[in-house]
Amino acid sequence: MTNSNQRPVEPDIVSDFSDRLSYSGYLSLDGLLAQQRPLSQPPHHDEMLFIVQHQVSELWIKLVIHELTAAIDKIRRDRLPPTLKILSRVKLIQMQLFEQWSVLETLTPSEYMEFRSVLGSASGFQSFQYRKLEFLLGNKNLDNIKVFMHDAAIYEDLTCTLNAPSLYDEFLRYLARHGYRIPGECRDRNWSTPHSRNEALVEVFRDIYRNPKQHWVAYEMCEKLVDVEEYFQLWRFRHLKTVERIIGSRHGTGGSSGVGFLRQALELTFFPELLASRTEAPRE
Repeated sequence: MTNSNQRPVEPDIVSDFSDRLSYSGYLSLDGLLAQQRPLSQPPHHDEMLFIVQHQVSELWIKLVIHELTAAIDKIRRDRLPPTLKILSRVKLIQMQLFEQWSVLETLTPSEYMEFRSVLGSASGFQSFQYRKLEFLLGNKNLDNIKVFMHDAAIYEDLTCTLNAPSLYDEFLRYLARHGYRIPGECRDRNWSTPHSRNEALVEVFRDIYRNPKQHWVAYEMCEKLVDVEEYFQLWRFRHLKTVERIIGSRHGTGGSSGVGFLRQALELTFFPELLASRTEAPRE
């Protein structure tokens, strides 16, 4: 007799994987699930949470980098419509990164202090993927890659990204190719430095927002960029509040001032003219 509270296995479901690719094999789960190795002795229960939280974040960031790299390439080739789809996906990934902090917030100060010492000088500041993500979005700072000099491959990759146009830089160059009055200093400059607000660009974006039907694709792209910046800042703020909740005003493991250092990042902006065009009255 079949149990009414049991789903029968359909006869066509494959069960023999002796000579075919399995779910575990495709995802390399043997290797992936072996990477959670608590260092506390005896292993503290909550260290597993801390490790998984950060590993999952790195996986999501890897995907964001993958998507933004594709977006930059499409903009260079004047393919803006597909870029909009990519940035919509990026926003949803950012939402996942934001929500993850709520899980880590279940870690109390006393629980964290039980295993904090095993981190040594390890810190999120040393996340080369996070640094690359910031560079792709335009937050360029040569000093931020000094901590990666011990790894030649990573240092070279970050240096290349530092010296290449960011997502915003490529969008401005796209606009210039399509007849918008983009200042020369925005089209060709030292890409290793962050973009600085340009008043002429404010007027360009103000006109796009005044006439969205006339500039629909550019208008949509502006909104996607605002989404990306907003959710990045929300992620930064949630990071700050999570750290504040767990360690208070203690210094970070990597030597930073902790919450104070994270708070400074909230003042950084990727696309300043997009917000300025909203807050300043349009010219008659």
